[in-house]
Amino acid sequence: MFCAKATEKLNDKINLSISLAASPGHLPDFKMMVLFGCGALLLRGAGCTVNDLLDRDIDTKVERTKLRPVASGLLSPFQGLSFLGFQLLLGLGILLQLNNYSRILGASSLFLVFSYPLMKRLTFWPQAYLGLTFNWGALLGWSAIKGSLDPAVVLPLYMSGVFWTLVYDTIYAHQDKEDDLKVGVKSTALRFGDSTKEWITGFGIACIGSLALSGVNANIGWPFYAFLTAGSGHLAWQIWTVDLSCRSDCNKKFVSNKWFGAIIFSGILLGRYWS
Repeated sequence: MFCAKATEKLNDKINLSISLAASPGHLPDFKMMVLFGCGALLLRGAGCTVNDLLDRDIDTKVERTKLRPVASGLLSPFQGLSFLGFQLLLGLGILLQLNNYSRILGASSLFLVFSYPLMKRLTFWPQAYLGLTFNWGALLGWSAIKGSLDPAVVLPLYMSGVFWTLVYDTIYAHQDKEDDLKVGVKSTALRFGDSTKEWITGFGIACIGSLALSGVNANIGWPFYAFLTAGSGHLAWQIWTVDLSCRSDCNKKFVSNKWFGAIIFSGILLGRYWS
């Protein structure tokens, strides 16, 4: 389930970037959005495959992950590697359809994708590294349309995604904190402990502020700011009401982030059309 929801959030950032890169008064390139949607599915799927291969010994000890295909023995490590090769081959086919700048930018994300699963063994901040990985699409979507990057627009957009990931994935990580302690892996849920809500409130404010800065620098129209206000309310709701001691509520709040992504996407879409 995490891979499916993770792909959804990765695709959100790509769609935001492509929409922001559209010309004023125009809708985003639908063909490019479909292409990137397929690419996001493949890239995030490859990341999940790598994660399942590297974590197969850990996953057997965690209640939520013990039935994953490699951990449960449904697939052998060799079959997992073969599937990974198939995913990467299809992803390469999509990447080759982009401009040269975007091909290099896209290929450079592979280091982040393949190294992310190791971070929970090395640092209490794997969620921050996940944010850097997931939100690469904010850079790639813009470059695919424009052929280059505008740092004043895409860097705040990228950082907003990193902060957003720190919010929702810290909430998600609270589902596994007991198991994580048992098997010896790290997370921001363990790092923040009882101070989690204060930390993720700060990340939420930074996310909204970065989105606003990106919108200002992109000269986007007023509807974006109206929707950004609504998105702020949604983010505040999930942070203030989440019961971090309840796995089902953590998962409910994690899943609800699809609505935050939809709100911000709608704001960029309408803001760019009316700018």
